[in-house]
Amino acid sequence: MRHKVSGWHLSRNSAQRTALRKNLIGDLFAHGEIVTTEAKARMLRPAAERIITIAKRGLAKGGSSAVHARRLVAARIFRDRVVEEDAAYVEVDALKKLFDEIAPRFAERPGGYTRLIKLPRRQGDNAKMALVQLVETASEEATS
Repeated sequence: MRHKVSGWHLSRNSAQRTALRKNLIGDLFAHGEIVTTEAKARMLRPAAERIITIAKRGLAKGGSSAVHARRLVAARIFRDRVVEEDAAYVEVDALKKLFDEIAPRFAERPGGYTRLIKLPRRQGDNAKMALVQLVETASEEATS
């Protein structure tokens, strides 16, 4: 029985779970959305939302608070990501993108920065799949 056993173990040891979480969060910030299994998506969503909140706090205050927020976030994600743009591969710094684009976009939003959409099961192993994406701001949704 799993009494009082919290968190998602994902059939991995703690170091592998940490590396997986850092990679998924970095990819989410670099690409804006990722397709993964539903269990990984449910593990990823609260962690990503906490990181965006920390980044927002770093934007609101200047000086040492901003530096502290960057260091906290840098410890929780892998920064360098490779993204395909216009048939070429471009290296993206996920930390820079988070503080320059994503956190200011959600500055007025009190929470709920990600959306989880269930997808059809994967053909090879019948795993439940999900799409995790960053939501748009209210003004962008109104114009769409």
